[in-house]
Amino acid sequence: MIEADWIWGFAGGLMIGGAAALYLLVNGRIMGASGILGGLIDRSGWSGGAERAAFLAGLVLVPAVLALIFWPGLSTNITSNMAAIVAAGLMVGIGTRLANGCTSGHGVCGISRLSLRGIVATVFYLLAGGISVVLFKHLLGVI
Repeated sequence: MIEADWIWGFAGGLMIGGAAALYLLVNGRIMGASGILGGLIDRSGWSGGAERAAFLAGLVLVPAVLALIFWPGLSTNITSNMAAIVAAGLMVGIGTRLANGCTSGHGVCGISRLSLRGIVATVFYLLAGGISVVLFKHLLGVI
């Protein structure tokens, strides 16, 4: 039997791409999760706060519900080291602020629009992720 895990990744990619296209068509704005969240935090996006909150809730709840339906007892293989999880979250947050966007804004929407800024940011995200794995997993052994 052929392992079909790639189909789930493909389906997820289609969903993200479709959501990004729909968000751009309906709102005329890029679907960047960090910008949507940032607008709620710094109150610059409170005029569309309900829409932003609904988007973020869907971003968290839909995968959780699908995981419960299709993969009960799913193991993510995430580390149990809470300090590493918190540090990783802080580094991602700082990185998205420094890059003025996240992988959904730069990677999905930026690359699809052939944005040089989006392409460069995505290359650096991938490099930073690879370096982090080598450093934190293989050299320091914390994850």
